[in-house]
Amino acid sequence: WLVKEKRPQERPVDPSRPLSAPAGFSLRFKIFLGVMVLFTLGNSSDAFLILRAQNLGLSVFQILLILVFFNMVYAALSGPAGVLSDRWGRKTVMIGGWTLYALIYLGFALVSSPWMVGGLFVLYGLYYGATEGVARAFVADMVGAERRGTAYGLFNTAVGITALPSSVIAGWLWQAVAPSAPFYLGAALAGLAMLALWLLVKEGA
Repeated sequence: WLVKEKRPQERPVDPSRPLSAPAGFSLRFKIFLGVMVLFTLGNSSDAFLILRAQNLGLSVFQILLILVFFNMVYAALSGPAGVLSDRWGRKTVMIGGWTLYALIYLGFALVSSPWMVGGLFVLYGLYYGATEGVARAFVADMVGAERRGTAYGLFNTAVGITALPSSVIAGWLWQAVAPSAPFYLGAALAGLAMLALWLLVKEGA
């Protein structure tokens, strides 16, 4: 009731073009969606991180404590990460976050001591805080106000559809190869996505 919305200036709409179609979006936005799909293929469910912690001998209570610290770090750093993305640019912050993600997943693949898991989860909270809101802000930067709703729909659809095969592949690797295998894949795909974002997606208007 207390928040008023400023309506965007209306523009003539071509009735022959469905509002949900990706036509009309810039090549940069479409490449960004492709990069997000590549990254999400290696970003399996966080349940695998919990399974990995149990696999290394941590108790349920210890894992719960670690998750509390993870969420505290995530909540504390989300705001500062948004400020940094305004100052340094969305792309720079996302590249840093994805690089950290690749290192964290490599750590989960190589870790052998249970006490190291807590540190990796804290760093994982740092990754979450640095990238979750910034990726959506990047979408807003790339798309005009009149098509932002459709853009966010396409963004969430691309990420959501890819999340299922990502976890299926991770589960198969866990069972058929080794518990470390999904994390090696996640680290590799995050590295490729980071390079693609750096080289293919331009920042700015």
